[in-house]
Amino acid sequence: ACRWSKCLGCNLPSKCSKFHVKYDAIKNQIDYLFSLPEVSSQREKITKLIISNNGSVLDEDTFSSTTLIYLMMKANINFPHLAMACIETRPEYVDQEELWFLKRVANEGDTPTNIEIAFGFEVFDDKIRNEQLMKGLDLAEFERVVAMIAPFKFNVKCYLMQKPVPGMSDEAAILDVQKSIKYLAAVANRYNVKMNAHLNPTYAAYGTQLEKAFYRGEFTPPRLRDVAKAVLAAEGTGLSVFIGLFDEGLAVEGGSFLRPGDEKVVELLQRFNTRQNHDILRDVLEL
Repeated sequence: ACRWSKCLGCNLPSKCSKFHVKYDAIKNQIDYLFSLPEVSSQREKITKLIISNNGSVLDEDTFSSTTLIYLMMKANINFPHLAMACIETRPEYVDQEELWFLKRVANEGDTPTNIEIAFGFEVFDDKIRNEQLMKGLDLAEFERVVAMIAPFKFNVKCYLMQKPVPGMSDEAAILDVQKSIKYLAAVANRYNVKMNAHLNPTYAAYGTQLEKAFYRGEFTPPRLRDVAKAVLAAEGTGLSVFIGLFDEGLAVEGGSFLRPGDEKVVELLQRFNTRQNHDILRDVLEL
């Protein structure tokens, strides 16, 4: 499990081992995944690999360097057309040695592979991010790591949450996403990195404080139309935005941002994700 395991609203560590998992056991997991028929049969078509362990892939204590080397080797061998490998981690685990290794291995497959380093940024408001969500992410530290990544020409992905805490109004949630988008776009321009924001509307997950707040009537998930309104802030900034439309099957009954009657909105937002055409978001607002 993630060694931080403090973030409000995140129930992913509950699905992981509380005990140390040795590299040979994780190697067996990797072998199993690559052997699945739905993977092996698509090996010629797979172009993107998201590497996540519900924590930090670059944390050597939970995902050893040996394991990372083995995984990248398997990816090079099995996915001849791999164009992107996205690695999810907390910023404090990023170091120069691993970046150099990833840079080399990315160029050793049949197809040159871009590397994307993904962080949980969550919200712009410092107090919400670190005092309520308990994210433990300082903006100065975030920018230090982006500056470290920039010379390698890697992409950066930042996960955002819309309306992540109880008591936050829909209007305040929209404004925070808009501030996050503008800030990330400015950082991307300052350090000359290609950056993507992955915006997740927040849901009430089982076993979290948000579940309790939801049942007390202190939290309601954001509406997808408000998500579209917030993402419009990215227009003209050069920042791409992907809107998450999956609650991971962890939402309590009635606690998801997906509501009856949202089918047309979901269809339009999925179209936006592939086209990055902001007029699609205006179409959502007109429904």
